[in-house]
Amino acid sequence: MCLVCHPAFAEALRTLDIPAALSSPNPSRRRFLKTATAATAGELVCEAIGSGAARAQARSFQDIVDQLDPRKLPRVTIYRAKEIVTLDPAKPTATAVAILGDRIQAVGTVDELQAAAGGQPTTVDDTFAGKVVVPGFIAQHDHPLLSGLTMKTVIIASEDWVLPSGTVPAARNGAEYRRRLAAANAALANPQEVLVTWGYHDGFHGALSRADLDAISSTRPIVVWHRSAHEFILNSPALRQLGIDAAYVAKMPEAAQKQSNLEQGHFWEGGMFAVIPRVLPVIATPERMRGGLEFVARYFHANGVTLGCEPGGLYSRQLQDAQNAVLSGAQSPLRFYFIPDGKSLYATFPDTAIGETEKVLGWGQGMTVMMPRAIKLFTDGAIYSLAMQLRDPPLGNHRGEWIVPPEDFAGAFRIYWDAGYQIHIHVIGDAALDLALDALEAGQRRRPRHDHRTVIAHFAVSRPDQTARIKRLGAIVSGNPYYVTALADLYGTDGLGPARADNMVRLGDAERAGISFSLHSDMPMAPGQPLFLMHCAVNRTTVSGRVAGPDQRIGRLAALKAVTLDAAYSLRLENEVGSITPGKLANLTILGDNPLTVDPAKLKDIAVWGTVQEGRVLPVSS
Repeated sequence: MCLVCHPAFAEALRTLDIPAALSSPNPSRRRFLKTATAATAGELVCEAIGSGAARAQARSFQDIVDQLDPRKLPRVTIYRAKEIVTLDPAKPTATAVAILGDRIQAVGTVDELQAAAGGQPTTVDDTFAGKVVVPGFIAQHDHPLLSGLTMKTVIIASEDWVLPSGTVPAARNGAEYRRRLAAANAALANPQEVLVTWGYHDGFHGALSRADLDAISSTRPIVVWHRSAHEFILNSPALRQLGIDAAYVAKMPEAAQKQSNLEQGHFWEGGMFAVIPRVLPVIATPERMRGGLEFVARYFHANGVTLGCEPGGLYSRQLQDAQNAVLSGAQSPLRFYFIPDGKSLYATFPDTAIGETEKVLGWGQGMTVMMPRAIKLFTDGAIYSLAMQLRDPPLGNHRGEWIVPPEDFAGAFRIYWDAGYQIHIHVIGDAALDLALDALEAGQRRRPRHDHRTVIAHFAVSRPDQTARIKRLGAIVSGNPYYVTALADLYGTDGLGPARADNMVRLGDAERAGISFSLHSDMPMAPGQPLFLMHCAVNRTTVSGRVAGPDQRIGRLAALKAVTLDAAYSLRLENEVGSITPGKLANLTILGDNPLTVDPAKLKDIAVWGTVQEGRVLPVSS
């Protein structure tokens, strides 16, 4: 469960004074999926590419020219490229794409497209002449507000973070972490300014306590935000300034008290959410929120993303308006979808959840869109906290947690399933996957549905028997391949053991079983870089340089589809985006090399020139 998905976050947010400039929607609006365009070129596309069956009925330019006065037709731009990877089986490769308005008109060569245009005016644009064009990357599962807030802190993490402003290097061990933290404290000129840092992980950096932070500063408040975003560690000045003392802890719910250690300054899971009302004004100031969301837009654009989605965004109109204020304007470099948080809706409105969910659909504005008839549900706890529910006990001092009690999950699933919703399910451990599949099977037996596309999100720990069951029940997968890169070495010795750790995110099994799968970062749980995610899934190289679970590697074509066409399929948008197909939205990512032919070890190093987002050419340099 991400921080912003918790009801305590929403309640704390209501106490903040967010200026109207942030909380009011941007007045600039654009309609989506409604733009009428001229008829498209090519033949009827009937063949499916994998599980993302993109279909488009198309006609040639000449068909239109024969019926209309060419002098009155709009000008078409033909973009020349070194290579175009379309992911359209009707024409898999090309060297030119014709765009009119926000739609793709045709693909082929420049000569073919000019000939097909007949008398319709055209312009040949060589901006991409030396580049490789692929379908626009899709960030299938990310959290813009949480990403923005964490990235606006002092980042001291176990991995490099490559940001538009430069690379923040990793702190690989405890000594390096403490040195960096001390340096961050010394760099703040104002002695009263709160130092907020994100990225600490006890598995990499060792134990950290209130006393350790006091040793760095006994006067400056320090807030350490755990890499999981599910834990805080505060020093004594921070506790005093924020009013978190024994009396405050005594008023917490009993479960939250059990997940709090005031002496250590440590608050996790329920304890963390109990102190959120006091900590939030520090980490989520209006300035941090706006700056963080502006960062998110720049970051995703720099990494070639043309469309993003947050499954399970916080149930808060105020927060959505704040996100709209930054992300909804026509100048935004990407369109962002939001899927409502069914956990909060069901808990708050158990008898009227569907009606209340429908009300949320009006919260989007312009370039931010609430996804209709889709919902996010949760099973077990966060992977970075080793709080997943497992069939076999974990190694070491760890225990699983349910974000939602199993009986409540089953109740919410039944309501949304019976209402015909597509359900995205947060699943980390194999026991949690059993719970999700049991609910799905019960729904299929009670009220069978074809093409429901229930999404198993994260897909960290699973078993081979579950792969067959996912296929049989018609579910699909959205995997985070970064778990293997970042955590397989660590969890092989503490938490999961080598077999379970190395075989996290079984995409190879999913591919062999014919299960549709996409890739996501869950940003900030992994860098929101589609090329890097492809690299992780194709290579499965850990931080130590070894290959974990080689049988679970996937090919470059499958990886590219997983951040384009199959990602679109998982969001039920495959008829609009995901391939370079006539009639679809003109969403393209412009690269310096071809991800299908480049050395697999260099996938993450491919340069991103920019994007075309619904017909707008947006170089990264701008």
